[in-house]
Amino acid sequence: MSGARGVLDRLGRRPTPLAWLALAALLSQGVALALGSVSLGPDELFRVLTGGGETLHRTLVLELRLPRALAAFGTGALLALAGALMQVLLRNPLADPYVLGLSGGASVAALAAMLAGLGAALVGGAAFAGALASTLIVFGLAHGTGSWTPTRLLLTGVVMAAGWGAVITFLLAVSPVERLPGMLYWLMGDLAYAGTPWPVLVVAALALVVILPLGRTLNVLARGGLQAAALGVAVRPLEWTLYLLASLLTAVAVTTAGSIGFVGLMVPHMLRLRLGNDQRRILPASLLAGGILLTLADTLARTLIAPQQLPVGVITALIGVPSFLYLLYRSR
Repeated sequence: MSGARGVLDRLGRRPTPLAWLALAALLSQGVALALGSVSLGPDELFRVLTGGGETLHRTLVLELRLPRALAAFGTGALLALAGALMQVLLRNPLADPYVLGLSGGASVAALAAMLAGLGAALVGGAAFAGALASTLIVFGLAHGTGSWTPTRLLLTGVVMAAGWGAVITFLLAVSPVERLPGMLYWLMGDLAYAGTPWPVLVVAALALVVILPLGRTLNVLARGGLQAAALGVAVRPLEWTLYLLASLLTAVAVTTAGSIGFVGLMVPHMLRLRLGNDQRRILPASLLAGGILLTLADTLARTLIAPQQLPVGVITALIGVPSFLYLLYRSR
């Protein structure tokens, strides 16, 4: 009887926020598969996913929309998780990985590769190398001859981002006219050429597996470095780990979809307003919510003016700017 009562009690509990987010993630994928220049009803989509349906619809869903929807989810998950880690590292709820110049370094390297006429795979590799190079430069300059502080790291990143922006403007100014549209689309974020989604999905899953056991430690670090050190936390190695991991996640996301802003800023901060500051809940919730946001944003980018497509970065910016202003207003 007690065992049966326990099962009934568990069934009667309200779903957790993570369960709701997981359900929303599945629904966002369904919306992304159904909507587009050719919309599919629930019945036709179900037939396609179960191996039936028309040949044209199977090609549309399984070969075009599904890889792009999964790539959008994985990219958004990486950006939101990187943002959550940066906000813990800098003890700043409005911190964002792009503020530290990572996107700028990736953009400069990718645009240089495009200007040289390299293929898509080499452009992605250049973006990854540029993001990691920017990470090392910012970290080295912020560290200097002594230890770095969150403020020094943030200021160094802002200055580096401004410098990368000047280089980007120069590259666009000297680029041939026929290459400008592709370069501008990449700068605004574009999932049309994302390719296989598995790298971003695997990296997101591995990052969550690595970081979740550190949830309690991150809760302590979020209260301040001195308090964390007093409680026995190895603060400096942990901060290095967080910074390098967040940089790696950002680099993989930028390599996949170009420069997409505001996801790493909005998602962790809004979740923290709803769920509190427990990183054991914030980190997996950020992964799911970031994936949902970018999946729906990319769906809007494909459908608003179909058959033409907008860069997904335009949609995230249109959502992010008013959201950011609202957060600033609430934080007064």
